Amino acid sequence: MDDVLRPLIVVGGSVVLTLLLGWATDMLLRKADERHPETPLWGLLRRGRIPYQLVLCAALLRGSYVEARVFPEHRVGIGQTLTLVLIGSAAWLVIRIAAAVVETSYTRYASARAHRDPARVRRVRTQVTLIRRVVSAIVGVVAVAAMLLTFPAMRAAGASLLASAGILGIVAGVAAQSTLSNMFAGLQIAFGDMVRIGDTVVVDGEWGTVEEITLTFLTVRTWDERRITMPVSYFTSKPFENWSRGTPQMTGIVYWHLDHTAPLDAMRDKLRDIVRECPAWDGRAYDLTVTDTTPNTMQVRALVTAKDADDIWTVRVTVREQMIRWLADEHPYALPRINTAEAALRRSLDGHGPSPDGVPTARHAQGSPMEQ
Repeated sequence: MDDVLRPLIVVGGSVVLTLLLGWATDMLLRKADERHPETPLWGLLRRGRIPYQLVLCAALLRGSYVEARVFPEHRVGIGQTLTLVLIGSAAWLVIRIAAAVVETSYTRYASARAHRDPARVRRVRTQVTLIRRVVSAIVGVVAVAAMLLTFPAMRAAGASLLASAGILGIVAGVAAQSTLSNMFAGLQIAFGDMVRIGDTVVVDGEWGTVEEITLTFLTVRTWDERRITMPVSYFTSKPFENWSRGTPQMTGIVYWHLDHTAPLDAMRDKLRDIVRECPAWDGRAYDLTVTDTTPNTMQVRALVTAKDADDIWTVRVTVREQMIRWLADEHPYALPRINTAEAALRRSLDGHGPSPDGVPTARHAQGSPMEQ
């Protein structure tokens, strides 16, 4: 009877005590979260409930397993397993607590400066993300090392490992040169303020927003919702456009190729009306000038402004579309035309021309409008 009750009391008591302590701790964190809604710390700490209970259960079983007298011939193996579970769950709990503290600090900082200095907030967010990943990696490495040191064979091999550490370090450095360069580039990006999460960038002709930055790669979400994953070393070795660097305000350009008779003054008035009715225009500036000319057309450029990259795109497409529609409706002669005078003259010389004297009519000379 004692062989049945003893393990049941030891194992069952450890499990029940773990569940009770886990429930009580979760209730305390929930009440603290309800009492202090201004900080997300207590709610984030509740995410560590599972590793917390694993730590408690493994510690209780590790300390009382000998008294249970279950499978005495496997006592060493079971004790080793419980030790490994304890180390792994403790590392998991430390990572969760560190993430909760870091996330809480960032949330408070962002809520205080989101409207005054959004660029600074994005920079801190990038740094916090990379710091959290570094802490997780360090804790994971320490946990794995602690697990390995629990084996007697690994402790005996420590001296030889230390003796050959120099050679192994050189070999590993050469073999992992690309990985190490990316890791250092990730740290350089985080603390050098080159690019931040949420920045609008142009890389390899692709326009998008930085969505994720790790120690080895960076993800850019393009305007059509594609994801471009690039090594972080790219941003430290090659030039790229960062539209969010400094002030997010931007100036956009819209081009048209029009006939030389296009009404420029009327177009300037129409551009003024278009931007005033466009909510994305920030009201800073607009302009319309002729920047180039060819024998058949002239190039007209409009400059418009907006508060960020998303709004400048909206202003540009709005100005382009409404100006083309207005020209087609009010001044169709201003759109590019195909010059058919030479073809009409040849037909008239062949006896099939539009007029008896061989001169093409205005209708034939004008041709038909073409869209830009």
